[in-house]
Amino acid sequence: MAGSVDVEAVVPVPPKRPWWLPPFLGPIPDVEDRHVSLLGAVALALLFEEYDLAMLTAALPQIAATLQMAETDFGLYLGLIRLGALPAFALIPVADRIGRRRVFLGSLVGTAIATLLTAFCQTPAQFVGCQMLTRTFFVAGTAIAFVIIAEEFPADHRGWGIGMLGALGASGHGIAMALFSNIHRLPYGWRSLYAVGIVPLLLFPYLRRRLPETRRYAQHALEAGTGSYSLAPLIALAREYPARSIGISIAGFLPSVGLVGAFQFTGYFTQTVHAWSPGQYAAMVFFGGMLGIGGNIVAGILADRFGRKAVGIVLLGSFPLWVALFYNGPGWALPIAWIGFLFGSEGGRVILRTLSTELFPTSQRASASGLYTVLDAIGGSLGLFVLYWLSVGEGDFVALTTALAFTALVGGLVLLFFPETRRRELEAISH
Repeated sequence: MAGSVDVEAVVPVPPKRPWWLPPFLGPIPDVEDRHVSLLGAVALALLFEEYDLAMLTAALPQIAATLQMAETDFGLYLGLIRLGALPAFALIPVADRIGRRRVFLGSLVGTAIATLLTAFCQTPAQFVGCQMLTRTFFVAGTAIAFVIIAEEFPADHRGWGIGMLGALGASGHGIAMALFSNIHRLPYGWRSLYAVGIVPLLLFPYLRRRLPETRRYAQHALEAGTGSYSLAPLIALAREYPARSIGISIAGFLPSVGLVGAFQFTGYFTQTVHAWSPGQYAAMVFFGGMLGIGGNIVAGILADRFGRKAVGIVLLGSFPLWVALFYNGPGWALPIAWIGFLFGSEGGRVILRTLSTELFPTSQRASASGLYTVLDAIGGSLGLFVLYWLSVGEGDFVALTTALAFTALVGGLVLLFFPETRRRELEAISH
């Protein structure tokens, strides 16, 4: 036909599903192969950091027995460990000065070494010290990981990317449970589990090759240049975005007051109050977790479709109800409650992490993510200290943990005061 142009229809080719992304986690959206590859590399590193976190929860009864820790002192020890996040507040802003990649890889190495050292601890003080050091690098690495994904993924699927990162990172809990279920067969018990922390060091050359610097930071470095360490990004954050900084601080702090204690005592509660074996607890965490971590992905997808604020409030608001069922309901309800409060808490935290990276410009994004992460850790420490201060006898943690869980709902309501960021480019949001 004269004047017509024969244009071949271009059908977008979906990215090839890699072997490490199981089908039950849902379809891959329309993103580039490089996005999927980057997601896999960052998630692999995050997986081993989550592994260490899972060990402290699962093996608490065995660690306490070896190091002679009293139940009434758990809140003190665990709260001090959480305060290991404070030095990370000084480390994370470095990523706004020298780049995301170098700080992330350095945090991975630090986490691996500190986890390995934990295996050789002989006293509660040594254990707390090594775990505080682990927490410093873990918090820094986690904050930068979400910044990397937020900066690289397209606006339409940024929620999916961050949610999938959370879900894949949580696989570290699955690996931890697979090993923990055989704790009585391991030659050195819980110490062998912490010795596995050396694995990320062996993977370091691979990750160094696979993790590039983010394009947004590279462009920022070309325009503004890199610099030596300073607190300038943090100062600029507070000066230029005071309301958002305060909001992110509250959103990181309040939910964590109740979330951390609820998770921290699941292993101890099931193995002492309900007389579960390590294998039974590991099975609940592993198989229930396969459904529960779906909260990360579902939250990301729904947030991309319906908005961050509404989804976050619903998920965080459901958390206290599931905690009440877990700690006060019948034994048969434990797996159901576990799936529920894992779904609500993980999904809610995905929304909070997403907002902490979206609301600020590239020059301050790592610092903002670090601000959220550190306040999250401080909130968890306060919650554990409250458990320590108010616990008089054994078993008091049950009622206290149930009551503290309602701080997640209060923290979720802070989202009402944030701007909606759904499907908006980062540059448009920060301005």
